[in-house]
Amino acid sequence: MTNAIQIAIDGPAAAGKSTIAKIVAEKLGYVYIDTGAMYRAITLKALNAGINMASNEEAGVLLADTEIDLIPIEGGQKVLLDGEDVSEAIRSQYVTKAVSEMAAHELVRRRMVELQQKLAEGRGVVMDGRDIGTHVLPAAALKVFMSASVEERARRRFEENKKRNITTPLEELQAEIAQRDKMDSEREVAPLQQAQDAVYLDTTSLSITEAAAAIMKLAEERSVAL
Repeated sequence: MTNAIQIAIDGPAAAGKSTIAKIVAEKLGYVYIDTGAMYRAITLKALNAGINMASNEEAGVLLADTEIDLIPIEGGQKVLLDGEDVSEAIRSQYVTKAVSEMAAHELVRRRMVELQQKLAEGRGVVMDGRDIGTHVLPAAALKVFMSASVEERARRRFEENKKRNITTPLEELQAEIAQRDKMDSEREVAPLQQAQDAVYLDTTSLSITEAAAAIMKLAEERSVAL
């Protein structure tokens, strides 16, 4: 490809963003930045510290004394929280149920955006999350809003959980994902929404390979056009 670009991939929970973003980044030789993992890491720390999850001030103080690093490894990345590998711990149901509340705090989002923008400076990146195209990388050359039906997203999360020996009923996952969508879309600070110049990609009936190929095609078109 002629020019390295910034690619922003947004969408609701379990839409396949992270899996597909990793593939696209690897194929392009770009840096992959999983912003969701960053929010999960601070959520894990908050839960372990026993702070008031509803307090913007307590969350902000905690994050100010927190170090989060994303280390590229084969097939993805390692998430370090204050030097400790929490790559698996942040995917627990314990964290999943609390992350939307933590991510809604203004002080948390402000600091996270600063970190994410710094990671993306001056290089080709694929960054996924919920406010990347609208807030974190508003000048990204390619913005994709990826989604799928609640039923399909719950099925995918169910399969992911089985691999981690987590046995949450499918119906419960559907309810959790629908509630997460509501919280993410209605929060006051940087809510989940499609950027005006984003390409909508419905992955309900697409395989991982097909979805990644669609984004690769768009990336090539945008890169050549620069």
